[in-house]
Formats: sequence, structure tokens, C-alpha cells
Amino acid sequence: METTRKPAWLRAKLPNGPEYGRVRQLVDDNQLHTVCQSAQCPNMGECWSRGTATVMILGNICTRSCTFCAIQTGRPTEYDLGEPARVADAVARMHLRHCVITSVARDDLKDGGASVWAATIRAVRYRNPGCAIEVLIPDMQGRIDQLDTILDARPDILNHNVETVERLQRKVRVSARYDRSRSVLRHAKSRGFTTKTGLMLGVGEQKDEVAQTLRDLRDDQVDILTIGQYLQPTPQHLPIDRWVTPEEFAEWKSYGLSIGFGVIESGPLVRSSYHADEQSSRYTTPAVAPAAAAGA
Repeated sequence: METTRKPAWLRAKLPNGPEYGRVRQLVDDNQLHTVCQSAQCPNMGECWSRGTATVMILGNICTRSCTFCAIQTGRPTEYDLGEPARVADAVARMHLRHCVITSVARDDLKDGGASVWAATIRAVRYRNPGCAIEVLIPDMQGRIDQLDTILDARPDILNHNVETVERLQRKVRVSARYDRSRSVLRHAKSRGFTTKTGLMLGVGEQKDEVAQTLRDLRDDQVDILTIGQYLQPTPQHLPIDRWVTPEEFAEWKSYGLSIGFGVIESGPLVRSSYHADEQSSRYTTPAVAPAAAAGA
């Protein structure tokens, strides 16, 4: 399949309007990083024009070198204890009812950045008590103690992306593992949290592998799923294997709902945070069960 030219269905909205400018000013004023910018998200214009952005904490240099990701890889230099307060301030000034926070992988830190994660969640909650908090976290190298530090801060949704099918993990996520990512989602679910994950198509997967991945994730009781088209950030990144049609995305949504997912966002331009507020409103199960709230 010819993949050098994007098909018509991948045309994203251009930045425009006063809300776009306001969000950009808030990000700049609070010296924040966003995954929208660092990962070259095609939906930045649409989302920022809606008054939303996904804040990225712990700097903008990642210790991992995933072949699909535009975020800079290297030795991080940032460890900013003032960041949680600035994130909380930005969420308040954007008047968000649902915020999404993510981070680079910080394998260089003893706790993987879990303490900053927890401080950020608590700061946002304190400053914005009516705002739902969704966290899109790295795998924390499978360390349950680090994961529990984040969960103990009580986010509303725990999101961690598997990204691709099991066979392609090494090719797509060099330092990650399919079973490790599944264990992160299972542990969060065992503590009563609403869980969410995301999958890219167009990196060489087969349809039977996608179906198996969806069944695996439902076996892990994942609640919310996003499925989108992989877009190559630069010629040095993983090449696109194929353009997935809107019709196929609709088929995966139908299949996923049929096997028990609560909410699925599936389409060419869908990303982890795309319309996250709407996904949350469509999914009504309480985020934390009473046992988890009591410290179980």
C-alpha cells in the first residue's frame, strides 16, 4: 500500500480562535510541557480550540527510545518540585472539569517519578475539587510500589497504553513489554480503579492479532479503549505499514463493545486523550471502589 500521502480522512483541524490562543498562553505562562506539542499530536488545533490540553510532567526528555514516538530521547535534566502547583494552577485557569496528565518515562529516577506524579494529582485535586483527573502513566518498570504511590493519590482514571499487539512490542516499544503493561492495568483494576488503554494501528499488525489484543485487555477488565492510526513523526521513526480506513476503525469499535468494553473511541485521528472528557462522561462506573478508598 502507498503510504507517502495521507488519505483525505486524516485531515486535522488547524489551530484557530481565542481559546487556542488562551490555552497556549496558559501553557507558556506556567512553563508547562504538553504531549500535544512534544508528541506532535494531530489534534492539537482542535483540542486547544476547545480549551483543553494534555499536560506532560517530569520534563520533555524521555529515557526511552520508542520507535513510534516524537518525544525527545536522552538524559533528562528536569526534576521540578514546583511543577505540581503550576499544573494545578493551569487546570484551574482553564476551568477544566476533566484533566489529563501524562509524563515521559523517567527510568533515571529511583522512584521513576512516582512521587512527583502523586504530588501533581494531589495539587490538582486540592485546587480543583470538582475536576476529574485522568493519568496516562509509563509502566514504572513494573514496580508495584511505584504504581501504588500514584494510585494512593487517587486519580479518577488510570490510563496506560499497550500501543500495539504482542508480536510487535519489541519493534515499537524497545524497553517495554506487553505482559508488563497488562500487569499495570490489572493491578489498577484490582484496586478498584477505572482503567483505560490505547492501541495504534498501521504498524504491521494483523487483524487476528488486534482481535486477540482486545480480548486480552477485556480479560484484564480494562474499561475504556482508544484506537487510532499511527502517524510517522519523522523519516527516522518507524514507517507506516498501512492506512487504516474509517470503516475498519468502526468495525473494531463494534467488536470491542460486543466483548464488554464500556467505552471505545476508535478512528484515524483518535489519540489517548482525544475527547477524554466525553469518554469519562459516558463511562459511569465509580473510579475507586470503597475497599480501595479505605487503603486496600
